[in-house]
Amino acid sequence: MPSDRTVRFSSLIWKNLHRRPFRTALTLVALASAIASVVALLGIARNFQDSFANVYRSHDVDIVVSRQGAADRLSSSIDQSLTHSIALADGVARIAPVLLETLSLENEGVYGIPAMGMQPDSWMMQNYTFSENQSAGKRLDPPTSLDPPTSLDPPTSLDPPTSLDPPMSIDNRIWLGVHLADRLGVQPGQSIELFDERYVVEAIFTSRSTWENGSMIVPLSLLQELTGRENQVTYINVQLNSEVTPQAMDDVIAGIKAIDAKLLPLATEDFVTTDTRMQIASAMAWMTSFIAILIGAIGTLNTMMTSVIERTSEIGILRAIGWSRRRVVAMIMGESCMLAVVASVIGCVAAVALTWLLSRSPAVRGIMEASVPPVVMVEGLVIGVAIGMVGALLPAWRAAQLLPTQAFRER
Repeated sequence: MPSDRTVRFSSLIWKNLHRRPFRTALTLVALASAIASVVALLGIARNFQDSFANVYRSHDVDIVVSRQGAADRLSSSIDQSLTHSIALADGVARIAPVLLETLSLENEGVYGIPAMGMQPDSWMMQNYTFSENQSAGKRLDPPTSLDPPTSLDPPTSLDPPTSLDPPMSIDNRIWLGVHLADRLGVQPGQSIELFDERYVVEAIFTSRSTWENGSMIVPLSLLQELTGRENQVTYINVQLNSEVTPQAMDDVIAGIKAIDAKLLPLATEDFVTTDTRMQIASAMAWMTSFIAILIGAIGTLNTMMTSVIERTSEIGILRAIGWSRRRVVAMIMGESCMLAVVASVIGCVAAVALTWLLSRSPAVRGIMEASVPPVVMVEGLVIGVAIGMVGALLPAWRAAQLLPTQAFRER
């Protein structure tokens, strides 16, 4: 149970803030805005990274193979013929080559659509939930050939499997993520125009990855032809045998590297966290947040310093009746920290609301989650309290240096 002395001290801190409501309110608004900016930016960056990572987690991908030395791994280029050798590597259960491109539908005014080129019989297609065909009135299940094909498992012969070669005929089907379909207002059985050609929407799919829900799937051979990247893929997803332990994964990675010096196999988490786009997004969020933190600290410093100057005589009286310097410092720091805590809570709530509103925007829907991770809100609260303490250091030091006689002279 807190003592009466502690209660009276806390009440004094609250009264000091409450008797100047306008200044206190302005400080709360400024500090809450800074915290909201920090939490929203860090939350968006974290959501963006998680959404990108879920592209691979949702398919239980263990290793992602891209090209060594590529400035942007999402635009790397690997010869598709290497998929056969990777499939034969020790510990590899199955592989899935993917070509990643960004397309636009100018007629519909939708730009920057992620397009994933993959083989229609790829095991990755099994991890999507396909919608019902509205025109046919029945569910569009993946074709039976979507069962893990032997051609994507390590083949028994050394001859390249024919399914890894570009097919003779070009498949004109495409699949749309649920968020992209909503933006376009398209149903299964309808068609959309790509590069002045019409392509049938085979089905609408839902993925555990938010990013994939805003993308489209195009048959690999078709996307290679449309983008002029025949026999090329961006990366190769690899699933390992169940008996491969995490410690043995390094041996599998070394075996894939030995196939070609230009290959860069990485564990999924390493592939995501070391990606240039993820690092840039995180760095930009922290740089912008630093500016907001600096503004918040300066605002708090200005408010507390003004408060100390205005209360010079009051502080002198407190010192004259026996208050120690430590107690004066505790009062100033307590006022600042109370402001910071309240502003941090308001800022976190505002950040959640802003993130939710942003996620409703058609431009980013399907790219980020409409939530702020709890760890980011904790970081925001810690940063807010730190701002309050830093902003009160100089005013508290000045108040502690005041002598009773000096305080009355400056009255």
